[in-house]
Amino acid sequence: MALPKRRHSKARGRKRRTHWKIRQLNLVLCPQCKKLKIPHRICPVCGYYDGKEIVEIKVKEKKGSQ
Repeated sequence: MALPKRRHSKARGRKRRTHWKIRQLNLVLCPQCKKLKIPHRICPVCGYYDGKEIVEIKVKEKKGSQ
């Protein structure tokens, strides 16, 4: 296995790492429920994609109020 002859400087390593970034998510409004969602994914709130219901979202009932 090849080994470097000399140590790389701190600046050289940092220049290489300048592209290691966390990207902000690109969010769009769901046309059904108007909540933010990731594009080209089923809406986690209403379960719709492309105007069709794909997943039926069940709503939890609160306990205690009778």
